[in-house]
Amino acid sequence: MASDSEKITISIDRGGTFTDVHAIVPGQPDIILKLLSVDPAHYQDAPTEGVRQVLELVGEKHPRGTPLKLDRIGCLRMGTTVATNALLERKGARSALFTTKGFKDLLKIGDQSRPYIFDLTMARPGVLPEAVVEVNERVVPIHPSADKDIFPNALVVEGVTGEKFRVVQELEINEVKAELERLKEEGYRSLSVALVHSFAYPEHERRIGELAEAMGFSVTLSSRLQPMIKIVPRGMSAAADAYLTPVIKTYIDSISSSFEGGLEKQDACRFEFMQSDGGLVDFRNFSGLKAILSGPAAGVVGFAATSWDPTQRTPVIGFDMGGTSTDVSRFDGHYEHVFGSKVAGIQIQSPQLDINTVAAGGGSILAWRNGLFYVGPESAGAHPGPACYRKGGPLTVTDANLFLGRLLPEYFPHIFGPSEDQPLDTDVTTKLFTELTEKINKERREQGQDEFTAEEVALGFLKVADESMARPIRNLTEARGFETASHHLSCFGGAGGQHACSVAASLGISRIIIHKYSSVLSAYGLALAEVVKESQEPVATAYLGSESMLHKRLEDLTAATTADMKSQGFSADQIRHELYLNMRYEGSDTGLMILKPNDSDNFFEQFKLRHRREFGFNSDRAVFVDDVRVRTIASAQARTEKSPLVQLKEANIQDVAVSPAGTSKAYFDGQSTRIDTPLYRLKELAKSTRIRGPAIIIDETQTIVVAPSAVAHILETCILIDLEKTKTESGPSQVETEIDPIRLTIFGHRFMSIAEQMGRTLQKTSVSTNIKERLDFSCALFSPDGGLVANAPHLPVHLGSMQFAVRYQHERWLGKLEDGDVLVANHPSAGGTHLPDITVITPVFDRPGGDKIMFYVASRGHHADIGGILPGSMPPKSTALWQEGAMMEGEKIVSNGVFDEERIIELLLKKPAEYPGCTGTRCLSDNISDLKAQIAANTRGITLIQALFAEYGVETVQRYMYGIQATAETAVRELLKGLHQRVGGKPLEAVDYMDDGTPIKLKITINGEDGSAVFDFAGTGPEVYGSWNAPIAITHSAVIYCLRCLIKTDMPLNQGCLAPIDIRVPDRCILSPSKTAAVVGGNVVTSQRITDVVLKAFNACAASQGCCNNLTFGHNTKTDPDTGTTIPGFGYYETIAGGAGAGPTWRGESGIHVHMTNTRITDPEILEKRYPTLLRRFTLRPGSGGKGLHPGGDGVVRDIEFLTSIECSILSERRVFRPYGLEGGEDAQAGLNLWITTDEETGAEKVVNIGGKNTVSMQKHDRIVIMTAGGGGWGKAE
Repeated sequence: MASDSEKITISIDRGGTFTDVHAIVPGQPDIILKLLSVDPAHYQDAPTEGVRQVLELVGEKHPRGTPLKLDRIGCLRMGTTVATNALLERKGARSALFTTKGFKDLLKIGDQSRPYIFDLTMARPGVLPEAVVEVNERVVPIHPSADKDIFPNALVVEGVTGEKFRVVQELEINEVKAELERLKEEGYRSLSVALVHSFAYPEHERRIGELAEAMGFSVTLSSRLQPMIKIVPRGMSAAADAYLTPVIKTYIDSISSSFEGGLEKQDACRFEFMQSDGGLVDFRNFSGLKAILSGPAAGVVGFAATSWDPTQRTPVIGFDMGGTSTDVSRFDGHYEHVFGSKVAGIQIQSPQLDINTVAAGGGSILAWRNGLFYVGPESAGAHPGPACYRKGGPLTVTDANLFLGRLLPEYFPHIFGPSEDQPLDTDVTTKLFTELTEKINKERREQGQDEFTAEEVALGFLKVADESMARPIRNLTEARGFETASHHLSCFGGAGGQHACSVAASLGISRIIIHKYSSVLSAYGLALAEVVKESQEPVATAYLGSESMLHKRLEDLTAATTADMKSQGFSADQIRHELYLNMRYEGSDTGLMILKPNDSDNFFEQFKLRHRREFGFNSDRAVFVDDVRVRTIASAQARTEKSPLVQLKEANIQDVAVSPAGTSKAYFDGQSTRIDTPLYRLKELAKSTRIRGPAIIIDETQTIVVAPSAVAHILETCILIDLEKTKTESGPSQVETEIDPIRLTIFGHRFMSIAEQMGRTLQKTSVSTNIKERLDFSCALFSPDGGLVANAPHLPVHLGSMQFAVRYQHERWLGKLEDGDVLVANHPSAGGTHLPDITVITPVFDRPGGDKIMFYVASRGHHADIGGILPGSMPPKSTALWQEGAMMEGEKIVSNGVFDEERIIELLLKKPAEYPGCTGTRCLSDNISDLKAQIAANTRGITLIQALFAEYGVETVQRYMYGIQATAETAVRELLKGLHQRVGGKPLEAVDYMDDGTPIKLKITINGEDGSAVFDFAGTGPEVYGSWNAPIAITHSAVIYCLRCLIKTDMPLNQGCLAPIDIRVPDRCILSPSKTAAVVGGNVVTSQRITDVVLKAFNACAASQGCCNNLTFGHNTKTDPDTGTTIPGFGYYETIAGGAGAGPTWRGESGIHVHMTNTRITDPEILEKRYPTLLRRFTLRPGSGGKGLHPGGDGVVRDIEFLTSIECSILSERRVFRPYGLEGGEDAQAGLNLWITTDEETGAEKVVNIGGKNTVSMQKHDRIVIMTAGGGGWGKAE
């Protein structure tokens, strides 16, 4: 029996393709193995085979198939993708979900958004539970605005947060028992339980769990797994855990069976798994949910432990580039965790390392389309793989590296060809690049442009790949207030070394760290990891005044986790704790997990510092705490290393002494030809060696490219590469005379990245539910004449319409704007859509304090209330614009950097109240906060654009801005030429009707020669005496959206899309109303009908629900009759999902937002916590989709009970004319809106159909039931 000091530590990372093994053997060099993860001809399980090979290498004979001995192994650590793969491939365990009655389809509907807004199939991944059981139980928070005598017989209980709840329906445990018995008979063994508000009142979940466990079920309770508010992500997380944990247990059992006596009953060898949060856990406590990012998390631990210097404290970006994707993350002495993420369509609510994945890797496919270079997102995978793999695959990033002499076939495994004994195929790669270059040059010759060499084309694709990988790194740093260039870059993964220098250069990063084990860093990271125990509890309290209570809660959690660690054999001096409070401003849903500083107990100051850094401001609102969290860490590292900085300081660096092992004719940026590049084997290089680029360094598992402007230092554990700034990087170069398509593609990425970062800033800094939760906003960049340049894919209805607003203000304020001015507008005649959508526009000057406008940036957000005749400012029966709230044709909201709050109060609060029956805004503080958030988003955009000016020069940036617009025009012209051929040159015609009978008529005439088209809406009905007139900008949005959906490939979305289109709309029709017409519904219902008509003309798909189902409720400020206190008014707004139309190859999706909108629905727990409501039901509406060969999707039923008197309005369509089917498919069911109340005379329940557009004064216990339309079917049902 080996003593503890002689025992081996084995760390294994099981990936999708390869399993990496790292072993620390006392007194011997480390052992590194790379095995195929699946190789049934040689072994059943790769990790077990790895352990067997390690034991044989240290002198113990272990024939395959015989149980392995544990006596030499002190510690066995694993990271695995088993759970991730089971989730992606939907191969988890058969499981059932128990949830509150009325919510059986909640996980299917989710947040009701669709993953890709331009995908007409609207497909979402399926839900995980195979069965759902509705539980008869209900608790609801006690809302201060609810009537005091509501539910007088309900038990009042205190939740673990300290908040009070009413138990409206006690748990019917006998019904639960009967359901459990039924499920057991049907073969179910794994359950999840997610009840509404169980995060705060877990009693009902606990009772179900105890009963189910006593009956032999494996049970996941959402309240125990992650007790945080929001039933949808918490329920999905619980379902994922129940779905994946049996897979994990089976996997662990299969490993355990390979060892003598199994692993369960022994304690001589510690067997631990890496969790998604970056901590190790004993295999007995490893569960499905914690395993989802197990493999990538080990890589983060690996780069953090090997790259971070605690003295210098330079933050490090991890860059893990594999075959199909690249993971990026950040470390600054503490791991950054997120508590909400989406994996394979499932919202996960659990602490996970903040790892951002981009679909660009070695296998990403290269393509040339519409004058742009595209890399991915499609991947060649392992089969057929890149072209050079000799399986007939396409050109990929790997091929580009091979062609340019950066990958060398003689040093790559000879495992290709029919006999799997040939090297990478350079001939086929050269042939394909030559052919692609000729295709590109043919187009360039036709346009009188210079031709490219094949090397320039291949390098162009690598530059685009580098930019697509740099984009998430910018989002990870710049979007949080960190400067990207002030980081180090730690590269690992199979392909990381080939791109390290170029990615770092594009980010302005000057130092790269590549560990000697970088190709197996996830496995090595396991050896450097520590055991972690996460504990978290919800609270609901203001921070100030509750400090002592919060410290007591943290102390209690700390004591419990310390006892847990001691029970695992750790001593007190090995254990340390990180204490966190989840803090937010009152009214905001964006919590920040604040770590207790080392030198004080003041969480409050830390919160303010971080909030200002990330969001650019602090508020005078109260700070609330939602959760207390303790992360307990037990030191269990198998080894520690000196940091690269310490190694560099201690090294006596000398120029390389050994001769190169060979040379490669490699091609680099800035070189006119291929240059001789020396090749070195890493194992032949002495420590403390300096190598000046260009050079290639290789070992058994990786290739590292040292660029001509770089210097590599070979240190004890790593290669440290310093980039020297070249002249071209130090500032703008001379202005180019023609557009370079490589640079054009890169600018496309940069412009879109700016719009995305603006959106992220707006979401984070806003306070209203509408913008922060429902994401009802858009951000975009515009040319100096107001033409759209880049629009982050937020809301389709804003796509083409925002440029109308920018152009109007550009002309109105021409020559009158200075740096520091900001404009605000919402008027339909000024390019607005409807009044609640307020647009904030900021000019971007050539430099700070400059005098020449080079761009505009704008953000548009839907404000929940801006005054008018009804709360929510969405009056369904308005007949004039003034009834809908505040009107602004164009005002300066900021002058020379000073926010004019007085004028905004006048515009939003005082002006609307001057009209009969109207009031000003009912939530002024939210309006002002959200306007400031919009200004902050624009400021972020300006900062990033001016950084581009500094990098490339103002003229160059502008040139490429116009170039991007021209590219979009080309794409649309090519689409229209193809459609012209497909329809035989005939005009395309369609008509559909609003519920009042108003026709929307369209005739599309395409010119097949130049790819232009006329969209003529002649025959469309006149302006209506109602709220559903649509300003002209909306028709442009609908057309641009439909064209983008039909193109089906990634392309810039901008003004160029509409350049070939002549949109003709008759004056004073419903699509071009007069200046004073009511328009609040045009944006949300008429826009959907325009979309249906355009798609019908193209015969693209059946009609979707054709509506946003706009529900608003609220009340004006009133006085409590008992106390005399003022109850503030409020307005709430939501849009509700329905059914999607089926198409030629797909079924319609159910319970989803369609076409012109994609806003989220407020989580039921947030809804009931904030507003005096009880959500009785939110389910699918079976049978509402149209029948067909491909049936349409079903609508939903949303049933809300009000707990006080309230004004409730519904603005909807498709209540009369049903969504059409196509090609023999049947129409869907129309929607229906019901008011359920009590007959005053008889006391009986009364059900009233309130029609598509109405306002009702609801009393307490009245209910609004919205049944949304389905989607039409496609093809005759067989």
